[in-house]
Amino acid sequence: MNVSPVQFRQGNLIETVKKALTDMGINPNRLELEITEGVLLSHTDETIETLEKLQDLGVRIAMDDFGTGYSSLSYLRRFPFDKIKIDKSFITDLGKCSDADSIINAVIGLGASMGMTSNAEGVETAEQAEKLRKQGCNEVQGFYFSKPIPSECIGEIMADWVFENLSKDSVVPKRKAI
Repeated sequence: MNVSPVQFRQGNLIETVKKALTDMGINPNRLELEITEGVLLSHTDETIETLEKLQDLGVRIAMDDFGTGYSSLSYLRRFPFDKIKIDKSFITDLGKCSDADSIINAVIGLGASMGMTSNAEGVETAEQAEKLRKQGCNEVQGFYFSKPIPSECIGEIMADWVFENLSKDSVVPKRKAI
């Protein structure tokens, strides 16, 4: 779930999340909040305190669009994110541009060394998914798998995929043959 800088400035994010978890009967560790660096640009100490309280509830926190801002690395030092989401602008150039490949590899390695899951956004081809898997990326998302759909259609979409376990930490989906 994406959280905007405005939602942080309102000052009631923790209460809002607690209420939503209670109302929906969701275990907090099933909720992942995605923030961009814009959330951290103002009131950083207050924002980090809020993020720490959310993590204390069991909620996972992801840094979205990693690599597109000015101070991503300093934010990783200040707050222990659960996940780094690599921006699709890098994924678009995967295999076409050596600097994009190097940045993706570095971010995946950085995340792994800091105990963070890596997620690649904007995966549109099987080749991109395979290259990311080989680089050690934990998760991928994008139109290769599905365009955004209503939640009630998930079962139907999942029926079109076969999931192969390559290791205890890696599952690679492949479309079923038609």
